[in-house]
Formats: sequence, structure tokens, C-alpha cells
Amino acid sequence: MRSAAVTSTLFALLSSAGALAAEATRSGTFDSAGVSIAYLVAGTGEPVVLIHGLYSSAGVNWEMPGTVKTLASRYQVVALDVRGHGRSDKPQEENAYGLEMVEDVARLMDHLRIGKAHIVGYSMGGMIALKFLSKHPDRAFSGTLGGMGWLREGSALQGFWEMLPGKGGIGTPAACVHSIARLAVAEEALRGIRVPVAVIVGDRDPVKRLYVEPLSRLRADWPVIEIKDAGHLNCIFKEQFKEELKRWLDKNARPEPGK
Repeated sequence: MRSAAVTSTLFALLSSAGALAAEATRSGTFDSAGVSIAYLVAGTGEPVVLIHGLYSSAGVNWEMPGTVKTLASRYQVVALDVRGHGRSDKPQEENAYGLEMVEDVARLMDHLRIGKAHIVGYSMGGMIALKFLSKHPDRAFSGTLGGMGWLREGSALQGFWEMLPGKGGIGTPAACVHSIARLAVAEEALRGIRVPVAVIVGDRDPVKRLYVEPLSRLRADWPVIEIKDAGHLNCIFKEQFKEELKRWLDKNARPEPGK
């Protein structure tokens, strides 16, 4: 009897360890055209790539609010530290940023042998995500623009980013900030995006007027989901944000086997 009890206990412990391992987050780095990019992976299933905002990181933007944990219950969640941020390299040259931040996403997918993924970005990450959708339409199942809309090519907002003074954030080179203007998307390219895209934005976020309203005039087919009592910085910490993001991904995910 004692032997059976011990065996049962060991089996329970091993099962628990297996469940924890399945939920565990692993981290790594890879060489993206000469720049070391840090990333994390959690969960299994259809891939979702998360791209954080300016002066943030994968940990702060996605792990700390619980977004990674929420999505990893169904998806393979991949979140990178954008170059110039977190544990990734921080080149000083301006030509090391801009479109290179977009290509880092494609290279990371190649590194992890991911053909297509749901592309999710917040704030600056939303700009990177939209540019990615326009440049790599065959590599996305869907897109989500969190706290962001359309940085239009040739707009006053693009000029604003170009004219910003040479000041970086903590550890983030000014070159990265200047290069954001290069993430602008032309009207023709925006019209050409064919994957389903949603905007998730705080109801108090000034981004609504500056970036989301111009986007909605051109892409009325893209739903805009507002998060109650949320501004730009606290939106990602709202439970509603995580719920709406998962609901959108579930809506556009391929059916799970056996369902």
C-alpha cells in the first residue's frame, strides 16, 4: 500500500512538473543581420508575435501585465526586445533602426521556423506591426494595433518624428527615436493589406485622434475596440485589454485539431 501511495505521489509531482514546464517561458537571443536580438517564447500552438512600445521591453510590456500568460494557454507566444531596448543590442547609428526593426520580426520568425503568425504591436510596436503587414503580407494570419493607428507617409506626424530633438530614453539611443518616421505607411500600401486587423485603444488615449481616426477613415472595415478608463500608458494593464486581445486572436485563429 505504501509503495502504491509513493508511486501515486511521484506521479502527481511529475504531472505537476510537466504542467509547469509547459507553461514555462524560455528566453534566448539570435543574430539579426549583425545585431543581437533578445526574445522569449511561452506556450504552444499557433504563433503570436508581440512587439512592445518605445522605451519598454517584452518583459515590461507583455510579461508584467500578464498578457504572455493569458495567451500562452492556447498560443505559442513570441515576444522580442526591439533593437535599442531591453536585452537586445543598442546600435548608435540611425540606419540600424527604422525598417530594420520590422525586418527583425521576420528574421526572428525565420530563426524560430515560424512561417506565419498573428502580429501584435503596442504603441511604437503598433507602427512596426502595421509596417510588417504591408511589407510581409504572406507571413501574417492577423494583425492587432494596440494603442496605435496609422502613421501616414507624408503626414505632419511623420514630420514630427523626424524633427524630434536628439534625446533617447534610458538605454535607448536617440537614433532609434529618429528612425520611427521611417515606419510610416503609404495610403496605397495600407489599402493593400488583406489580413484581418483590429485596433485596441484606451478610451482616453490621445492616439485615438492622432492615429486611429485617420486610419478608420481609410479602413472602416477594421474594428476599433476601446478599453474603458484607459490612457496610453495604463491600457496594457487593464484586464479588458487582455480579454479583447485574446478574443480577437481566437476569432481569427485556425480551428484547433479535433474541433
